[in-house]
Amino acid sequence: MAAGVNVRFDGEFQSFIQQRVFKSGLYSSTSEYIRDLVRRDYEQEEQRKWARLRSELSAGAKAEESEFVDLDAGQLIAAAKKRKKANAR
Repeated sequence: MAAGVNVRFDGEFQSFIQQRVFKSGLYSSTSEYIRDLVRRDYEQEEQRKWARLRSELSAGAKAEESEFVDLDAGQLIAAAKKRKKANAR
């Protein structure tokens, strides 16, 4: 069962929402409008995450094979733990 969230808007926000819902005819209810806004925000956040990942991976994807180096997983994990510990201070 989905949990409900109640939100109250007053003043300019309430007027703005009413214009979007009732005057535009794009939405049948305020709830539908709010769900659409949240859905769009969620999708934008997912796109930002994927864009960041692509950005992080692009250097490796463009690199020449001669630029690659052998790495030891244990050393990488140990270094990451050391950085995490240092950052926690």
